[in-house]
Amino acid sequence: MPMILPLLTLPNPKLRERSKEVNLDELKEPEFQAWLDDLIKTMREADGVGIAAPQVGRQVRVFVAMDQASMHVVVNPVAVGKSWRTAEGEEGCLSVPGKYGIVRRHRGFKISCYDRQGRKVMLSGKDFFARVLQHELDHLDGVLYVDRAKEVFNVNL
Repeated sequence: MPMILPLLTLPNPKLRERSKEVNLDELKEPEFQAWLDDLIKTMREADGVGIAAPQVGRQVRVFVAMDQASMHVVVNPVAVGKSWRTAEGEEGCLSVPGKYGIVRRHRGFKISCYDRQGRKVMLSGKDFFARVLQHELDHLDGVLYVDRAKEVFNVNL
């Protein structure tokens, strides 16, 4: 049964570390697969559209992200393409609660990665999903959206 993992928030220094690549043999282990289920459950319970391993204190190059149709488990991602066109948009983050910011991102973005079965895949997104992919990839390099934001605001509920 998947469990909810504790979220790290700023100023936790683990959020600023570059994550290490996952050994694909480790990926196939039942414990790692169970942790991936925990990561997905944590994202869903927090009402997020993406979450990266460093946000739950694990320094590995893994994130999960939702597009309109499905959940993507992304392992060892590498950016392989981006559009010339960019756009500003609002971003928030589970690790920066109570705030959102305006961030300029590429409107199209493509990564090469492995899925949870260890198969090499290409994953691309446009507009909002491209933004999610870039945001989560930044987490794996210890970069948060507030580092790229033109402006950061408090959420007024």
